[in-house]
Amino acid sequence: MDSSIKDKMQPTLPSGHPGSSCPGPEWPEQDRAEQLARGAALKWASGIFYRPEQLARLGQYRSREVQRTCFLEARLKSVVQSYLEGVQTGVWQLSQALGAVQGVHEALSQAHGLIQGLAQASKSLEALREQVTQHKQLQALSQLLPRLQAVPASVTHTKMLIDAQQLLEAYVSLRELEQLQEEAWVSLGGLELPVFQGLGLLAEAMGHAVEEAAGAAGQLARTDPALLVAAIRVAEMEARRTPPQRRGPRDWQRRCLQALQAGLEQVHFGTTVLPKPGALAEWLKALQVALPAELATAEALVAPCCPPYYNVIRLWSHTLHNGLRRSLQQLLKGPELGATDAFTLLHWALHVYPGKEMMGSLELGPEADVSQLEPLLTSENIEKLEATFVVKVQASVAQWLQKALDGEVGEWSREQEPNTDPSGFYHSPMPAIVLQILAENIHLAGMVSESLQHRVHGMALSELGTFLKSFSDALIQFSQDHLSGEALAAHYVSYLLAALNHQSELSASLSILHFDGVAPGVLAPVEAGLDELQRRICRLVLEALQVELQPLFTALPSRQWLSSSELLDRVCEQTSNFCRDFRRIRNPEVQVLLAEAERTVVVQYLHALMQGRLVCRSADERAQAAQCLQHDAAQFKELFLSLGLEETAHCTPVLLAVRELLNLCDPTLLGLE
Repeated sequence: MDSSIKDKMQPTLPSGHPGSSCPGPEWPEQDRAEQLARGAALKWASGIFYRPEQLARLGQYRSREVQRTCFLEARLKSVVQSYLEGVQTGVWQLSQALGAVQGVHEALSQAHGLIQGLAQASKSLEALREQVTQHKQLQALSQLLPRLQAVPASVTHTKMLIDAQQLLEAYVSLRELEQLQEEAWVSLGGLELPVFQGLGLLAEAMGHAVEEAAGAAGQLARTDPALLVAAIRVAEMEARRTPPQRRGPRDWQRRCLQALQAGLEQVHFGTTVLPKPGALAEWLKALQVALPAELATAEALVAPCCPPYYNVIRLWSHTLHNGLRRSLQQLLKGPELGATDAFTLLHWALHVYPGKEMMGSLELGPEADVSQLEPLLTSENIEKLEATFVVKVQASVAQWLQKALDGEVGEWSREQEPNTDPSGFYHSPMPAIVLQILAENIHLAGMVSESLQHRVHGMALSELGTFLKSFSDALIQFSQDHLSGEALAAHYVSYLLAALNHQSELSASLSILHFDGVAPGVLAPVEAGLDELQRRICRLVLEALQVELQPLFTALPSRQWLSSSELLDRVCEQTSNFCRDFRRIRNPEVQVLLAEAERTVVVQYLHALMQGRLVCRSADERAQAAQCLQHDAAQFKELFLSLGLEETAHCTPVLLAVRELLNLCDPTLLGLE
C-alpha cells in the first residue's frame, strides 16, 4: 500500500498534554484501552521480574509478541484493502449513474421539443375541432328536430291537461318533455334551446296543481277521490325520480304533505271563522260535531287514497289539534272573555274535547296517537281563565244579591204583613234565591275543575258575608227610620220577625254550600256572621218591646202596684200582644227570642222597681211587696208559658230571690243581703 494512501487512511488523533502519549479527552475509549493495555503489560512484566527464573523465557515472549504484531498488521492491511476496493466500486457506480442521468436529461430535452411542436400543431387544428363539434351538434339537432318541433304543442297540451286536472297524463307528458330537454342538452354539449324556456313554468304549474288537490283532500275524498289519488301519485313518482344533474329535486312530496295540513287548518281554523265575544259556545259546539266527522272522513276516505307511511289518521288528528290550539291561543290574546265564555271554554277544553265524544272516542284507534298531543290550554291559560271567571262571576253575584236585598227591603214599607208559607211561618224567597245563586255557581265551577270550585266557593262565602253585613245594615237603617218617625212601618216588628226567619233559613241551608274537599271550619266566618245577624235582629225586636213597655213600668213601684194587679195585667197584655206574632218564627229561633223577651221584661221590671221609690214602714208592708213580687213572677211565668217558652228557659226565679229579700224580718239585714 502506498505510504501516502496509508497516511490518508489513518485518523488524525488530537494531541494530549505535553509530555504524554495519551489522546485527549476527544477519544475517551482509546485512552481507556491504552490504560488497560499498559496495566496488563505492567502486571505481566512485574510477574516476570518478580520471579527471576522466568527471565529465561523472555526471548520466547519477545518472539511471540513480534508474531502477534505481524499478524495484526496483516489483518489491518487486509481490512484497509477491502475498504479501498469498496470505495473504488462505489466511485465507478456513481460515474455510471451520472452517465445514465445525462442520457435521460438529453431524452427529456428531445421530448420537450417534440411536445412544443405538437402544441403548435394542435393550435392549427383548433378550427377543425370546432367544426367537428358543430357538425356533431348539427347532426344531433337534425336527429332531434322532428321531436323538437312538437315541443310547443306538447307544452300547450300539457298545460291543458293540468288545467283539466288530468294530473297523471300531464305528469307523463311533462316527464317526456324534460327527458327530451335533457337529451338535447347532453347532445348539444350543454346548449340550452329556446324551445324549452316555458318548461320551468309548466313544472311549477304542475306543482301548484298537486298542492291545490292535496289542500282540498277532505272534499276530494268525498267528491273526486281519483283526482286526490292522482295528485299523491304524481308527488310520489317525482320523489322516487332521480333529478337531472343541472337541477335539484322538486320535493313535491313535502309540499303535498304541507298542503294537506294547511288546507285542513284553513277549513276549520281560518282567521275569519274565529268566534266573536258571546259566540264562543256555538263555535265550540260546531267544532264538537265537525272535528270527529273530519277524523271519520280521514279514516274512511282519505287514508285509502294515500300511502301507508303518510299516517293520515295521525296527521289529521295532530293537524286539527294544533290548529285548534293556535286558534284558542289567538282567541285568548284578544279581548278578555266574559264569564260565560270563560266557563264554556274551560269546560269544553278540559272535559268535552278529551272526552269520549271527541278525542277520547273509542272509534279512534292507536293510529291517531292522541296520547302525544299537547294540552289545548296551558297552565297559564287555565289560571288566567279561572281568574277571569271568578272576577266576572263575583261581580254578577254581588249584583244579584244586591237586587234580592233591595227587593226584600222594598217590602218592609208595605201596608201588608209579610207573606207566610203553608205552615203559617213568615216566608220570603230571598234566602232560597241567595243560596241558590251561590250554590249553582259552586256547582258549575265543580264541572270544570276542583281548583276553580275552591276559588268560587271562597268567593261565594265572601259575598255571602258581605250580603249578611248589608242585610244587617239595612235592618239598622230600617229601625232608625221607624223609631225616629222618618218612615213609620205599619208592620215594623212583623218584618223584623220575618228577617229572623230569613236568618234561620240561611243557617239551616248553609250546608248546601259545602262539598267534598272543603277544609273544616271554612264556613265558620259565615256562621259567625249569621249568629251576629240573629243577635242584631233580636236586639231590634227587644228594643221595640222596651219602647212599648217603658210607659207602663214608670208606675213601679207604687201603692197602686201594691194594692192592685191592674198594672201588671196591662204589662202582660201588652207583652202578649207584642209577642203574638212570635208563633210565626221557626224553632229554635222562637225559643231564643221568647227567652230574650222574658229576660227583657224581667230586667225592665226590676229596673223600674229599683229606680222607683217605695217606703215600706213595717214588716207587713214588706210582706205585701214580697207577695206582689211572687204574684208577678207567677204571672210572668204563666204568660211566657202560654207564649210557648220552654220550662227550663225561664228567668223569673230572680223575682223570687228579691221576694226573699223583702221577707227578711230584721231590717238591719237588708243592707247585708
